[in-house]
Amino acid sequence: MTALALAASDSKVELSLVVLDELDRAGRVAHLDRSVAAALAATGLVEVRPEGGGAWRLLPCGKVGAVSVPGLQVQVNPKEKVGLAKLIFLLGYARDPGFRPEDVIADDEPELWPALAESLTRLVERALGRGVLQGYRTMEDALRTVRGRIRIGDQISRRPGQMVPLEVSYDEFTVDISENRILRAALRRMLAVPRLDTKVRARLAHVDGRLEGVRLLHAREPIPRWQPSRLNERYQPALRLAEVILRNCSAEAGPGGVRVAAFVVSMWKVFEDFVTTALTEALRRYPGVTRTQYPSWLDVPRAGKTKGEIPMNIDIAHLVGGKPVIVFDAKYKVADSSGSYPNADHYQMLAYCTALGLDNAWLVYAQGASGVVTRHIRNTTVSVVEYALDLKAQPSDLLARVAGLSHQAWAACEPGLARRKTRDSASW
Repeated sequence: MTALALAASDSKVELSLVVLDELDRAGRVAHLDRSVAAALAATGLVEVRPEGGGAWRLLPCGKVGAVSVPGLQVQVNPKEKVGLAKLIFLLGYARDPGFRPEDVIADDEPELWPALAESLTRLVERALGRGVLQGYRTMEDALRTVRGRIRIGDQISRRPGQMVPLEVSYDEFTVDISENRILRAALRRMLAVPRLDTKVRARLAHVDGRLEGVRLLHAREPIPRWQPSRLNERYQPALRLAEVILRNCSAEAGPGGVRVAAFVVSMWKVFEDFVTTALTEALRRYPGVTRTQYPSWLDVPRAGKTKGEIPMNIDIAHLVGGKPVIVFDAKYKVADSSGSYPNADHYQMLAYCTALGLDNAWLVYAQGASGVVTRHIRNTTVSVVEYALDLKAQPSDLLARVAGLSHQAWAACEPGLARRKTRDSASW
């Protein structure tokens, strides 16, 4: 059954909606067939515990998003009341710093599927406003007439002694290009999900029809590559959201043949990726380079060894002259009632500073209110700074907050850089 037919059949089915908070420990009870419960559990969005008599308790298990199975839709919202628009922005920006807040139109939508569908529809309509983008693609074919150039090697190996058909390569000006394939794949993906307004579904089908002649991507086929350019500038907002949908959204048969539509992400990974990308961009204004998952070792190599045996992979390290001068670690954690974070985080940063010879390390937390707390470690020169980001803030304010973090971190490392420069000059 095609995505369009599948969507039409789904629109006639009323789904019960269960909305959970990411930190909900009580969960909700739903009555499900065993096969449906297994398909829901397989998505990883919620833990599905049997309670007898066909009842199952649904409990969040560290991920957010929405899953639809026959008769039921489950949505798990992020902690701190992070809206759907901001969740989609964090996802998009983490992958591509060109992703802008205005690329998402979801502030008034309480459900994920309608939010994604409305945003994608508007952006694709805007992209196609001046017509469908076309471009040249290199085609290889066997023809009875010469077109483009003859591939002599293929002709000899495939058709020895034959004059026709000819193995040729030629450039064709077509709508079947990567940009249009990405848009059409995302449109079809959204047409296969439930709980969409009839008007939005009709608009999705209309813009999909405008891309007639564009090849549909096969299931699990890699997303085609594209390069931002002046020619595809009007497509770029739609392409960025389409890639978010294709990477995180699925609509296919699950265990037992139960059809499942799912958009499931790990918030700790979303937050870590966003902080990594945003800090990398913010630190470009300062000397040096930024590295992610920077490898190092806590211990000194033993005799006969070239590396230590206690590895460290630092989330974000900024290097000057090939040596780390600033280290950051992103933590998607909640402070306790006293405003404190787990001790283990500070032990970790102390280890980084000790091994790398640094005086400061930065813990970046996802918290409801922005704040900065500096912990001076006893009997050392080390300070661990807790820097909270308010994920409920507007994206522009959030990015400004990250820029402020990069400025403070650079200012804190400058005395150490000056000492290192003096020491290196003296030794030289």
